[in-house]
Amino acid sequence: MHRKELNERSPLRVLEQSIHGGLGAGNIGVVIARNGVGKTAFLVDVALDDLMRGKKVLHISQEHSVEKVRTYYDDIFADLAHEKELADVWKVRTEMERNRRIHHYVRHSFSVDKLKETLGFLREHGDFAPSTILIDDFAVDGARGEDLAALRDIARNAEAELWMSATVHREADEDERGIPEPLAGLAGSIDVILRMAHDGTAVHIRLLKDHDAPEVPDLKLALDPRTMLLTRE
Repeated sequence: MHRKELNERSPLRVLEQSIHGGLGAGNIGVVIARNGVGKTAFLVDVALDDLMRGKKVLHISQEHSVEKVRTYYDDIFADLAHEKELADVWKVRTEMERNRRIHHYVRHSFSVDKLKETLGFLREHGDFAPSTILIDDFAVDGARGEDLAALRDIARNAEAELWMSATVHREADEDERGIPEPLAGLAGSIDVILRMAHDGTAVHIRLLKDHDAPEVPDLKLALDPRTMLLTRE
């Protein structure tokens, strides 16, 4: 299978259809789950899909080292290439690595200003302007609406989609949409919210917020805990 066909058949097309064409440049999407469910794998799946379409991706990690994140990419891509019998594997992989940057910030050291500095440095010295920005393990505890507004400004100025992952706690209160606190208090500043939950067999992905739509569709998407690949339900 060639990469164009693989992209066309990707389960992420299901997500795009469910959220009216996708997240969109300048918008913020958040995927939430408890620890160990697969949030990083979800972000990597999003990144690989974009990379195989020739887009540039910046992956910011606060939990894992650069080497660990790179291993996520290598392992998930290897499973994807094997399962789909991808043609020109080494050529595709080389091109993807050329279009990807991974940065690690020690926990609690990440800030909006540091992200601005990183993007400015990459543009000026690396001729690198990402169309997708991933922030793994965003600290929603203590986050304010102003923080998300600043991140949105960055995404808009970069003309990039901004996906983040965040950890939620089992005992957290939820609003009527199923969005747990403290994220529920920030939901007005977020365009798309997804929730991942493991039922013992698969990791199911549920859509909690779809831009400004008053009702959200039933998303038929899951994550295979063995390969960490997204699948259609």
